[in-house]
Amino acid sequence: MMFEHTDGNPILRLEEDDSWKLIEGTQHGRLVVTVAGEPDIFPVNYAVSDKKLYLRTAPGNKLAELTINSKVLFETDGILSDEAWSVVVRGTARVLENSADIAAAEALGLKPWVPTLKDFYVEIAPISVSGRHFQFGEHPEREI
Repeated sequence: MMFEHTDGNPILRLEEDDSWKLIEGTQHGRLVVTVAGEPDIFPVNYAVSDKKLYLRTAPGNKLAELTINSKVLFETDGILSDEAWSVVVRGTARVLENSADIAAAEALGLKPWVPTLKDFYVEIAPISVSGRHFQFGEHPEREI
């Protein structure tokens, strides 16, 4: 996906629809949770359906922390030789508990990266989505 920086600025704020296209075309990111003012970050793989993110997890810090504080950040990005992009989702996480929700999440085909049991599905409902695209280049000279 190419983005035009029509004003010459190497940093372009993306429209929400463009941010969603990038989210949907990627399968990895980082989940940030915060408990008692202490942030924690976890690499995750994910799937998207109806503008919601889904991930699988096992009992542990990630599951416990997002249960204590459902307000989360999610970030995904892509880096190429001459450009990069980053999308941040602010949202609310919930552990799926009813069988219909779990069946819908299972239908997404989300597989764990590592061969461990990850029996819990988590849904992240976005509150806001923001993205930026970056064009790489040489460091500019400072005008005097």
